[in-house]
Amino acid sequence: MNKLRTAFAATAAAALGLAALATAPAQAAAQPAFLAASQMPPSSTPWTATQVFAGVPENGGVLCASYKIPAQNTRYREFNTELDTNGVQVTTVARTEADAVKLVATLRKALAGCGPLLEKQNPGLDAVSAYHGKINVEEGAWVYSLDTADPQIGISDVHLFSVGRDGRTVTLVRWGQMGDLKDAPLKAFQKTTTTAVNKLWS
Repeated sequence: MNKLRTAFAATAAAALGLAALATAPAQAAAQPAFLAASQMPPSSTPWTATQVFAGVPENGGVLCASYKIPAQNTRYREFNTELDTNGVQVTTVARTEADAVKLVATLRKALAGCGPLLEKQNPGLDAVSAYHGKINVEEGAWVYSLDTADPQIGISDVHLFSVGRDGRTVTLVRWGQMGDLKDAPLKAFQKTTTTAVNKLWS
């Protein structure tokens, strides 16, 4: 009887080991969720969303913050409407929570200084960055804007940015279109940001 019990225990342990191996890939594959097209700020034409890609946007989709985001453990999704309105969400899972805190600080500094940096890089361009406060969601989210105008060609653009964190996960959302800051849907973008952070691991 003892031999049978020992054999049964060994078989059960092996089965548990196989079950653990079977579930490990599923756990490893868990990824933070992204905004859906319908969760972007309202637009006069419907939003569409791309699939989620690995890495960071190649076209500098987040402007001054592009080169601050590590490509490793980073994914992004782009959004567009039939007009000139567009956006992107970039999400990174940092190695530790301390690394995530540092990344948030780096991105906030880049967004706050984006206007002066663009003016330095593009003589004749008028660019103004502004901070629009903190949103109390998870570990926090911070909202910025960038208002640019090129007098030589008569084009102005406005962008809204947010950086939010949930534990080790950092997400950056950008919305942009032609126009001025007064044309930007700031309150709706704040709602989009809250949704983006809440949705990461919901």
